[in-house]
Amino acid sequence: MSTVIDSNPLAGRTAVVTGASSGIGEATALRLAGLGATVAVAARRKDNLDALVERIDAAGGTALAVPLDVTDRDAVTAAAERVSAELGRADLVFANAGVQLVSAIDDLQVDDWQRQIDLNITGVMNTIGAFVPHLVAAAEAGGPADLITTSSIAATRVLEKFSVYSGTKAYLSQLTRLLRVELGRKMVRVSTVEPGMVDTELPDHVTDPDASKLMADLISDIDVLSPADVAETVAFIASVPRHVNLTEITILPTQQAI
Repeated sequence: MSTVIDSNPLAGRTAVVTGASSGIGEATALRLAGLGATVAVAARRKDNLDALVERIDAAGGTALAVPLDVTDRDAVTAAAERVSAELGRADLVFANAGVQLVSAIDDLQVDDWQRQIDLNITGVMNTIGAFVPHLVAAAEAGGPADLITTSSIAATRVLEKFSVYSGTKAYLSQLTRLLRVELGRKMVRVSTVEPGMVDTELPDHVTDPDASKLMADLISDIDVLSPADVAETVAFIASVPRHVNLTEITILPTQQAI
């Protein structure tokens, strides 16, 4: 991954990254910190968060580990208050936590359906509810303010057996369009990234053999995205001038056809 941003365009900003214990969230936290932001990293796996904070600190950055289950609304609200008290008001929120569980609809994997809805939709809404007041206040104070979510190309592609996962991601992409109307007037930028195949642990949760083969073949046959590729895109969204809102960015491996 070649970085496209230099200097410290995020100096003075306070970022929150959910799903930061691995993959895109981890890479984004590292990149935002490297560009000058103070970063609160949130996820359920505390050991991973502590290791990430150590890496950021060792590189000269500042980070705070916030062990958190984003499906717990009260816990997310408390986390927002803690971030504000210890790091200052958040003005860059990357609601990235999510899960991908793929199955045929008539397999009736209802627990998997609910888990995706809880994390991919409810978890994001809890994050928005807790941090939007902070973002609005940051914008009112004259600074940049960013709400960024992780959607997927599955939001717009017709992929067999991805029905529930795709539905949750389509929700996020449409939510971005709607929230922009409300929050854009308040100078809060709302964006979503829609990655294609990224080499993360997300496919490890997929147990359906057809979907597993599809992902494994992509990783084997083409040069797929790395988490750092997506992280650089998120950083770019947050680094452009305040009056510029990059709203929906699809990020695909050049060779990915589906």
